[in-house]
Amino acid sequence: MCGIVGAVAQRNIVPILLEGLKRLEYRGYDSCGVAVYQHEALQRSRSVARVAELETQVADTHLSGAIGIAHTRWATHGVPATNNAHPHFSAKDGVNRIALVHNGIIENYEEIRSALSAKGYVFVSQTDTEAVAHLINDLYDGDLLRTVQSAVKQLHGAFAIAVFCKDEPHRVIGARLGCPLVVGIGQGENFLASDAMALAGTTDQIIYLEEGDVVDVQLQGVAITDKNDLPVQRTAQTVNAYSGAIDLGPYRHYMQKEIFEQPRAISDTLEGVLGFSPELFGKSAAEVFSQINAIQILACGTSLYAGMTAKYWLEAVAGIPTNVEIASEYRYRTPAVNPHALVVVISQSGETADTLAALKYAKELGHQHSLAICNVATSAMVRETELAYLTRAGVEIGVASTKAFTTQLAALFLLTLTLAKMRGRLSDEAEATQLKNLRHLPMALNSVLALEPQIIAWAEAFARKEHALFLGRGLHYPIALEGALKLKEISYIHAEAYPAGELKHGPLALVTEDMPVVTVAPNDMLIEKLKSNMQEVRARGGQLYVFADADSRIASSEGVHVIRLPEHYGLLSPILHVLPLQLLAYHTALARGTDVDKPRNLAKSVTVE
Repeated sequence: MCGIVGAVAQRNIVPILLEGLKRLEYRGYDSCGVAVYQHEALQRSRSVARVAELETQVADTHLSGAIGIAHTRWATHGVPATNNAHPHFSAKDGVNRIALVHNGIIENYEEIRSALSAKGYVFVSQTDTEAVAHLINDLYDGDLLRTVQSAVKQLHGAFAIAVFCKDEPHRVIGARLGCPLVVGIGQGENFLASDAMALAGTTDQIIYLEEGDVVDVQLQGVAITDKNDLPVQRTAQTVNAYSGAIDLGPYRHYMQKEIFEQPRAISDTLEGVLGFSPELFGKSAAEVFSQINAIQILACGTSLYAGMTAKYWLEAVAGIPTNVEIASEYRYRTPAVNPHALVVVISQSGETADTLAALKYAKELGHQHSLAICNVATSAMVRETELAYLTRAGVEIGVASTKAFTTQLAALFLLTLTLAKMRGRLSDEAEATQLKNLRHLPMALNSVLALEPQIIAWAEAFARKEHALFLGRGLHYPIALEGALKLKEISYIHAEAYPAGELKHGPLALVTEDMPVVTVAPNDMLIEKLKSNMQEVRARGGQLYVFADADSRIASSEGVHVIRLPEHYGLLSPILHVLPLQLLAYHTALARGTDVDKPRNLAKSVTVE
């Protein structure tokens, strides 16, 4: 979600701050701003437009400085408006003294706001952030580090902050609890950011702060204290994986680029897989896997649908009971706990607040073993789980996840076959067959992507609709859910997905000739059942749009539109069938003229509850 960039240098750091914000635009935002120390005062510029507009404002006002902070905001408290945009200031004797940016949510901000209002502080925004700025100002004792350490102990919720003070224009203080924050180490200059990508091209030496850390960023170095205010050393890592990530190349949008990157992403994710060995998931995986008797999957959004697909694989192939739960629901209920179940958390960023909280809760309930399926090696999720599998999808910028999803499926399929082998349910012959199928998967994906021209023709019809149904059965029901999610996310067409057998239990009431019904129709054991469900749609005048396998014997006819995938791919079929659904959503959104990469009201990394 929101993005933070901060810097202390001996040069004008405004271009660095603005470039950092541009690199974080993919996360989603509705306002932005920058503040610096200039002419012995705090100066700022804020906008409810894009960073490019902010850049113009900054140039017009000649904003510059050697110390400063910048922010992109995704609205939680207060509408997108200039007065709610960050950075926020707090004044002393009519002079702005504190500048602050903040990610996350302060749950007790109303209590803080009320107490500070009683002391005479004037609030000009509806945000929880402004309460933190005034709190730090109220507590300030001449040492900003000591003041921030004191202030964060009064905050409830999840947050990452960066703050500097007019009276100490040589330092920026950062703090994190529940939201990511990194430190960039330079030569005679140092930086803060919510994501290492913001600092790409500026420094590749990154320190990932731990929960409760407070960092003092100055010219010649950084000093970090832990949640107990004790000095700690955090090791800098070389991070250089993002250098070309923001180049669009020949594509119109990042989403389109990332859809077409999926064959490579799958290939990278499976690189080095010579067999289904527990060591793929960590040094202690063999011991852990031998102790478990069930799987508990926790995830949100697209990652949840990857987990739902994996449930079919894990139970049918590995014979291991699997439960899948929405992380934001799991963390607030009292489940029956099996301490011998492996908790599997799935997230592209590894910073998803609800999933991290669910993981923590699962541990508190007595779960002993955990595994992360994640795309970011340095994320909190990977650090907080016992085992991990990195999906190697590369940086995903489009808000609507594509290659992260398919690489998650590939990782979960590896987990399935590894557990099946350990449990004596995978013969040598079956292992060889599945390895061959996995190696062929990138080529098969390229064949599906070649269907794009046919899908574009469908998208022209979909662009005129306001509602759509998606149907799937078995393994492909979660794929139908993912297809509906993609369509609603970026085209704003209301879309719902159902198991096809549930049509007669309610959804058929919605079917008319104006309701397109997208059907995922692989040639598997449920194909004849699915054909019967399709007839139920046609009998009510519904228009069917069917993604079928080449040998599924579903013919185009009046009201039945068919696109054929090149081949049926057995257990791996969900990975192939989701690609045309991604393309349908993308081209429908394109035809409707929506902001494909930055859909309204959504953010890429959901780091708030």
